[in-house]
Amino acid sequence: MNAAVVAVERVSKWYGQVIGLNDISAEVHPGVTGLLGPNGAGKSTLLKLIAGQLKPSKGSVRVFDESVWGNPGLFFRVGFCPEQDSFYDQMTGLEWVTALVRLNGFSESEATEAARLAMDSVDLLDAADKKIGAYSKGMRQRVKLAQAVVHGPDLLVLDEPLAGMDPVARRQVIKLIKGWGSSGKSVLVSSHILHEIESMTSTILLMNHGRILAEGDIAAIRGLIDEHPHKIRIRLSDPRAFARGFLDHVGLRSLCLEEGALVIETENPDAFYSRLTEVAASGALGDVQEVSSPDDNLQAVFEYLVK
Repeated sequence: MNAAVVAVERVSKWYGQVIGLNDISAEVHPGVTGLLGPNGAGKSTLLKLIAGQLKPSKGSVRVFDESVWGNPGLFFRVGFCPEQDSFYDQMTGLEWVTALVRLNGFSESEATEAARLAMDSVDLLDAADKKIGAYSKGMRQRVKLAQAVVHGPDLLVLDEPLAGMDPVARRQVIKLIKGWGSSGKSVLVSSHILHEIESMTSTILLMNHGRILAEGDIAAIRGLIDEHPHKIRIRLSDPRAFARGFLDHVGLRSLCLEEGALVIETENPDAFYSRLTEVAASGALGDVQEVSSPDDNLQAVFEYLVK
């Protein structure tokens, strides 16, 4: 096995009396590694420690065999896409990415060229001169990815990069992340949705309550989670037409109409997401605007694992 790109050893992080991470150890190797867990599991805390934004209360975090905290020279090799948005909405996407890469020592002309290439790589060049305040949720996610890769880092740390994206955009970004892993970059990407991680990699770290519950191949986890129904919420232009088109889908357990949305429960999420992507791309059943998945069923499996 290749040497670890990230080595986390006996790390704890607490905020006053609140424990964010509790004595965890893990390694990340070249390629794509998925960090899977429900909201509040400690994923963002771990990623910020690896990106050098937080100092561990106990233990050590090493990236490329160097301590990451207080080591600014290492940041040139790390790209970070945070979960939360933090933009200057009056700047255009190109201006924002250019300004950030200037902090890496790029000249003005080098920064502009690098920013254009990064925007193009995430299929956002057409909106490069549009103000970020007018960006959709999916566009805001992609411009964060552009700033994460613009300086050519060796390690990408991506916190819920697919949140809020429509199915077509998700498929594009998943392909992009897999491509980064295949090209030699190391990618650590978090999600609370199993099928998203599974579509990118078979290597995972499974977290809950600030602990690593499992790591390694995703197949064993898949079997456990498939025992539980999977809820999916779809925001779209014509929920009734969409519902009619999926009534005969194999594994569909329930279907609930909401204003401007449809909530389904399926026993076969992989097959459902595959068909959903095809239908969304064709536009045959209306415009799909957003797809999300509640945590409830995943949380139930984690509780089962803990017991």
